[in-house]
Amino acid sequence: MKVILVDDEPTMHLILRKMLAKLSGVQVAGAFTDTKSAASFLLQNADVGLAFVDISMPGESGMAFAHQLDALGSPVQVIFVTSHKQYALEAFELAVLDYLVKPIAQERLQRAVDRALASRRHASQRSQLSTTVITMLGDVSVSNGARRVKWISRKCAELFAYLLLYQGKRIPRSRLVTDIFGGMLQAGAENYLNTTVYQLRKSLEPLGLRDAVRSENDGYTLELKDPLIDYKDFEMQAEQLQAIERDDIENATRIERLYTGDLYGDKAYVWAVHETEHYAELYASLVKRLAVALTLHGDTTTASKLLFKLKERNPLDESVIRQLMAICERSGDKKGLTALYTDYVRLLSRELGIRPSEDLIRLYDLLLSTFSEKNKQDR
Repeated sequence: MKVILVDDEPTMHLILRKMLAKLSGVQVAGAFTDTKSAASFLLQNADVGLAFVDISMPGESGMAFAHQLDALGSPVQVIFVTSHKQYALEAFELAVLDYLVKPIAQERLQRAVDRALASRRHASQRSQLSTTVITMLGDVSVSNGARRVKWISRKCAELFAYLLLYQGKRIPRSRLVTDIFGGMLQAGAENYLNTTVYQLRKSLEPLGLRDAVRSENDGYTLELKDPLIDYKDFEMQAEQLQAIERDDIENATRIERLYTGDLYGDKAYVWAVHETEHYAELYASLVKRLAVALTLHGDTTTASKLLFKLKERNPLDESVIRQLMAICERSGDKKGLTALYTDYVRLLSRELGIRPSEDLIRLYDLLLSTFSEKNKQDR
């Protein structure tokens, strides 16, 4: 996928180029310091699929540029790159693909690009199937053909996500009031629900999906015709992949990339804690099994990268530390082994006031002893 960079700081062009060069599936087609030049380039290059856009720039802002692309129905996806967090709400309403705050971590950039690539694959499937594509991993978005839903409010996006979770089933109004509008006075919550249902239908109307939200016996049902739902697709493929042998590694790697973020991204819906944990655990299980397969077949570098992604998500997961320690021993990296173990011990002490498990302590001692044995043999 071809991408462009729009930022008034040339230094940022260099940084993004270097970071994007480490990712597969993307090619920087151009870099611009103003939106006018970027817009002119896009008119001449219809194969560009993604734009990394700074928000605060002299002349036309990145936000105005995104508005312009949206008004023209441009297929170019936009990822905002900015030093300012205060624009997140307006970006959300614009339905841009992602919102990255400088300085950008490589893993965070990877997730954003994976999401763009997944959206592009879905767009290709859309053109063939004329279906509704729903993205809930790392985002809350709905698209159909060349259109993408613009949520009128955060609550109507949340209501859609809730109804989608129980697609085809009637959800009583009382349950929606409790789960989505809990903490409000009853009368106010019921009025807020009425407004949110109206906003949701208005948001879905441009895609011809207004009637997908149906009123039934003092409740609501979401009925969609054969939608393509990313978390369901990931779940099905991940669960079908049991043992990962050498011939399965490429497919397992492709499935790992389908997980472009936790369910609903950073929305953190209280009512979805169980489901969010379920998909996160399914992803972690896949990565751990894939890392084992990669390590057994000699690709410890890729295995380590995947495990460090899990470590960043949950630094307290001992099983990830164990796998990384074993890779250090296999790679002959005694310094890395010691640093990994020492940092984990300090983390447990600082955050939980506990020591590592006896099993982990024994494993560390065992791995250290192998280095001593190798040194003796080398002498």
